[in-house]
Amino acid sequence: MTTSRTPQLPERRGEASPTQLQQENDQLRHAVASHATVDQAIGVLIAVHRIAPAAGFEVLREVSQQTNIKLHSVAETVIGWALGEPLTDPVGRELDAAVQRRSRRDHDSGQAG
Repeated sequence: MTTSRTPQLPERRGEASPTQLQQENDQLRHAVASHATVDQAIGVLIAVHRIAPAAGFEVLREVSQQTNIKLHSVAETVIGWALGEPLTDPVGRELDAAVQRRSRRDHDSGQAG
């Protein structure tokens, strides 16, 4: 009787095919690019509206929800605007409203303390 045992590795079930791995890789690349785009748009909002980074993200999120446009698409629109492109109506209108709401909240919370 032997007391030492070689640890058994769990059986690999459902190993990914090369096609599945390529799809996952493509999704990860898209996610990283989308994240960078959102970060750049937050930077635009910080510079233009002088809001905190967290507030910039909240503004983008609100605009996305109010316009039913994906967050990364809203971010691309904001970056394009910073580069001189016109701001499309639904995004521009909601962006102004979200920044004003954020500014009021920040102003009100600053007076409360």
